[in-house]
Amino acid sequence: MSEPMADAPKHVVSISTLFPNAANPRFGTFVARSLEALAKRGDWRVSVVNPLGIPPIALGRYRALAKLPEHSIENGIEVHRPRFTLIPKMGARRNASAIAKAALPLIKRIHERDPVHVIDAQFFFPDGPAAAWIAEQMQLPLSIKARGADISYWCSRDFAREQILEAAERADGILSVSEALREDMVALGMKRSKIRLHYTGLDRDRFRPLDHTGLRAKLAQELGFNLPEKLPLLSCVGALVERKGQDIAIGALPSLPEARLMLIGKGEDERHLRSLASDLGVADRVHFAGSIDHDLLPIVLSASDAMVLPTRSEGLANAWVEALACGTRVITCDVGGAREIITSDVAGYLIERTPEGVVDAVQSLMAKPADRQQVATMAERFNWTTNGAQLAEHYAKLAGAKA
Repeated sequence: MSEPMADAPKHVVSISTLFPNAANPRFGTFVARSLEALAKRGDWRVSVVNPLGIPPIALGRYRALAKLPEHSIENGIEVHRPRFTLIPKMGARRNASAIAKAALPLIKRIHERDPVHVIDAQFFFPDGPAAAWIAEQMQLPLSIKARGADISYWCSRDFAREQILEAAERADGILSVSEALREDMVALGMKRSKIRLHYTGLDRDRFRPLDHTGLRAKLAQELGFNLPEKLPLLSCVGALVERKGQDIAIGALPSLPEARLMLIGKGEDERHLRSLASDLGVADRVHFAGSIDHDLLPIVLSASDAMVLPTRSEGLANAWVEALACGTRVITCDVGGAREIITSDVAGYLIERTPEGVVDAVQSLMAKPADRQQVATMAERFNWTTNGAQLAEHYAKLAGAKA
């Protein structure tokens, strides 16, 4: 692994619609941590362009976005937030071009002040096509990262797949969060020789097995949810959207009469999930925690007997890695990079995407408890230092090739 260089740092501009802000502090934190790890090395300066899509009339959650500052310094990174016009649920076809037109003048100004060596996109759609056009206009090397839904979801739509494949062809280098996702990308027609594996990182000081004694009492007080010490506690970490499968986890509860389920996250499926829990008579055993403070998440995971995520598609879910690091086994589906993480029963179980699959796995897990420290060793290879070093190496290769 390369060490930070003594030479003057090079400069990457990373375009990322996934990035935390004051209105959505948990949105894309994994992107921020990766770029912060890169910036801390000293051999790369990082500027983030976080485009904000704002409808012509900014109501509801868009009002808070519209009030965010257009420029800030956050954890050692310069963050720019240009606006582009967003048509909710209808304008996806034009989002990449709208982002490119909003970001190009800004990135040219950044380049004039501090020459840019690499243009980067942290998500394949719409970030990738936007970054590809900008890199072409500025004659700079281009990197694009694939994370999962940008391939599995957007490539199912003809207009997006066309834009994604064109951007991949223009890219000088591509990153993938898992081997399985890389294979999906090759199957779509991307060049294998361009794609490098780049696993997520992990804050190992935060995500580690915590002393189980008293954790549930602490959580019960913090969240206002009854959490008996001796009964099965399941947590599900992810946006409340159909793809993540929280409805399947709720559907398992009638057959797990003592289990409690905590849903960590928010999203458009919440109303449906609450109705489902009520219809199944398990509403008193399901807690909707929303987006919790990041310091509380390790407590939730350490207090849980399993992290259940019956997801339909993933690249490599950060929640899988974070749960294992806390000594908590994972119950999920055989999708994306799950087999690269769940390599034995010590790590958890890969299941059919059904309530019955969840029930069987929970019962097996409770019948054969695992040592939490042993479970945590399954996540030992993940850390942000390695993630940042690999990113520096990747960008340096692209910058050198274009020099």
